[in-house]
Parts: sequence; C-alpha cells; structure tokens
Amino acid sequence: MTDGPVAAVRVRFCPSPTGNPHVGLARAALFNWAFARNLGGTFVFRIEDTDEARNTEESYRTLLEVMRWLGLDWDEGPEVGGEYGPYRQSQRYDIYAGVASRLLDAKRAYHCYCSPTELAERNEQARKEGRTPGYDGHCRQLTDEQVAAYQGEGREPVLRFRMPDSTITFDDLVRGEISFDSAHVPDYVLVRANGHPLYTLVNPVDDALMRITHVLRGEDLLSSTPRQIALYDALAEIGVGTGEVPAFGHLPTVTGQGNKKLSKRDPESNLLSYRDNGFLPEGLLNYLALLGWAIAEDRDIFTMDEMVQKFSIDRVNPNAARFDLKKCEAVNAAHVRALPIDELAARVVPYLQAAGLLEARVTDEQRATLIAAAPLIHERMTTLGDAVHMLGFLFVPEADFVIDPDDSAKLLDADGIAVVRAAYGALSELQAWDTSSIEVALRARLIDELALKPRHAFGPVRVAVTGHRISPPLFESLELLGRGRSLARLRLGSG
Repeated sequence: MTDGPVAAVRVRFCPSPTGNPHVGLARAALFNWAFARNLGGTFVFRIEDTDEARNTEESYRTLLEVMRWLGLDWDEGPEVGGEYGPYRQSQRYDIYAGVASRLLDAKRAYHCYCSPTELAERNEQARKEGRTPGYDGHCRQLTDEQVAAYQGEGREPVLRFRMPDSTITFDDLVRGEISFDSAHVPDYVLVRANGHPLYTLVNPVDDALMRITHVLRGEDLLSSTPRQIALYDALAEIGVGTGEVPAFGHLPTVTGQGNKKLSKRDPESNLLSYRDNGFLPEGLLNYLALLGWAIAEDRDIFTMDEMVQKFSIDRVNPNAARFDLKKCEAVNAAHVRALPIDELAARVVPYLQAAGLLEARVTDEQRATLIAAAPLIHERMTTLGDAVHMLGFLFVPEADFVIDPDDSAKLLDADGIAVVRAAYGALSELQAWDTSSIEVALRARLIDELALKPRHAFGPVRVAVTGHRISPPLFESLELLGRGRSLARLRLGSG
C-alpha cells in the first residue's frame, strides 16, 4: 500500500452469514466498493460470524457467491487473504479476548454483575420517574467487598465499556455534524458473561486492526457510532490500531411499501430472487445506486465503470430512498437492451437450461437459433428469465408442447380454429419457407380473402404455434420454428 491520502483509503463490507442476503446489503457493499475504487483504495470483505446460533455455512457460501455474481470484487477477505486476516470473526476470538483484557486493565471497561431482572426493574423505575432508561452505571465503582459478595452468589459478570462523560461530536460524511449527549449513551456490554464477545467490541476492534479509514453503513447503525468512537479512543490508548478514528458516513434507509424500512421478510428485498429471475447484475446495481445517489440529475442509466468514475460520498442523499420494483425492472430492461445480440443469446442459456429447454451441452443448431431469435425479443425483455416464456416454443420437444389453457380458451374457440385451419392451408402450399413468403401467404389468405382484422387473423395462429398470446413476431417465429414443426402445430391447433 503506497503512501498518500488517496491510496490509504480502506473501507470494509462486513455482513453476517444469517439467512438470504437482501438488497440493502448489496447497496451498502456497492457504495463501499465504488468509494474505494474511485479513490484507488482497498475494499475489505469481512465476515461477522460471531452469532453462532444464527450463522450457517450455507449463508456464508451464498454471500461469497452473490458478491461474485454482482461483480463486487474485494481486495482483502475470504478466498483472497490479506495482511490483516483472518477475515472471519469466528477465527479471531483470541484477539478479542486479549483486547478485552487490556481494556479491563486500563480501567476503560469494568465487570458488571447486575442480573437481567435487576436491569429491567431499574429501567422500569427510570421510566416511572421520567428518566431515560438504560444502564445506570451501578457497577462502575464496586468495592472489593461488593465484588466478593457478588462472586459469592455465583454471579458471572459481563464486561461493560466505560463511556466518557463528555458529549461526542463527529462529522458524518452524509449527514454533517452530529452530536450525542453522553447522558443518552450508557455504558454498554462488550463481552457476555460466558466470555463471548459482542458486535460492540469485535466490529471496532477489527476496524482498528485492519486500518479501516472510512465506515459507510446504514442509517440504522447511527446510534451505535458514539459508542464506537469512544471505544476507538480507548483502543488507541492501549495501543490497538493506528489511533485514528475512521470517518463515518451513514447511508439512507431503504424503504418498501408504506415507507417502512425494507426488511428481509419483504419479497422485493430477497437478493437471490433477482439473480434467479434473470436480472443483470449491472442492471440491479445501477438501480441500487439510485437509492441515495445520482450520477446526474437527468440521467438514471449508467455502467459500473461510469459510477466508479463519478462516485463521491458527498453526493449521497441522507433522505430515505424507496425501493420501487417497477423502476428496478425498467432500469434492468435498459441494460438488457444494451447487450450485444451474441452476448444476450449467451446469457439466456442458463435460464433455458434451468427450465429444461436446453441440455447442458448446447448444440450448434440451437446456438444458431438463439442468435437468430435474440433480436426478436431484445426490445421486449425485462429480465433474462423472460427468454423462457418468449423462446421456449422453439426448443421444447414436440411431444411436450402444450398451449396455454387460458390463451387457448380466449383465441382457439370455433372461429379461432377456423382461422388456424385456413393458415395451415395457406402455409402448406408454400415453396419457400422464409419470413417474407410466410407473411405474404398469411395476409393473402386471412386478411384479403377472409377479410379478418390482423388481431383476429394472427392471434389464433400465434397461440397455435407458440402456445401463448404474447410471443416474438409471428412471421419470424414461424421461419425459425421451421416448416415441419410449424405445420404440425397448426394441425394440432386446428382440432
């Protein structure tokens, strides 16, 4: 790492491996990543897995998988390593125990023997008296006799941090100057009675030891900032880290319906569903960037390279940002339309394979069909997964081909069947099977001879050959499907 303020920038993304990752998590990762890349800094990926009851190895693997899918590459962390590892907190317990012991020796922390029942009773009393609930410092100045008495009762103490009495003020990179009165920031627990370290200890300790210079995180963690700033000062006093307090920036809350904070339980928050439904990672990241930041007032669509070039934390809006699925889909659709045809054809393959329409090994013929079909759906797609519905009729085995029952009921009634029979008669006479010849033949028979309107003429034919009312352009679809398969489906659709 070179000297200088730009190269020295170090940020971290530190999720917990509990459950499925959500879009708010991805937004935090994106802003940290873009900030580091813009300033030529280091992006650290750290796993906060000290919650043994909720952490799972599956969630850990999913986090890595999703980060790779999003393209948010990390400079230090799991599978990459780095100078300040290990990067899983479950592998750093000895470090936390040592720091806790040093804080205790320096009298920046103390043992608290209060039981949960006693704490609850004192909080209730505080509320009755109009005082702010919270730890009242009961064990701050215990005598040796009091400690011995508690120990004689078999009480196991927690370790509390001794908050300073002064007001804590810091300059938030997003929200400006913020002050916390110490009266509202009581002494807090660092280590449980069983010796297990809490987030309140491990997060600042890791930031200090890993030389983190900027902490960009959600607004919901703002209230913990004064506690952490005080702990950084204590860590500097005992020689842990560089002695520098990171700069903090608290990102706007992401809200859902009803302007409530988007939670893991909200369907639109599930990050995996976007991958599985065929969102492009660059499309999803583009939209997530708009939740609190803008590249320009009159521009919503941009690449990640453009975001990196333009990103600055002072352009982040502190106000809550509402997650709008329709807008997310529109942004993704714009990125789909920007894909070259060959790339679009390649990127829909996994979704067609997952649907059982293509085998693991795609044949040259199937690949050629995909490349020919891709321009027909390019402007109509919202996600890559749309290809399953739009192009499935080209790849499904004839024995498995079925017509959507609802579409059949609407368009393949007696009149519709008559139209399909007429279309079969017109196309069965064709010598050349190409888009132009197919269009001329169908228009001549269905519109000129039978005097049908285009909607009544081509709708039943479309359902008969593709299985759906909505499909790629009809004449091109018939050419791609081929003479034999097209005529066989028209025979089937004509009863």
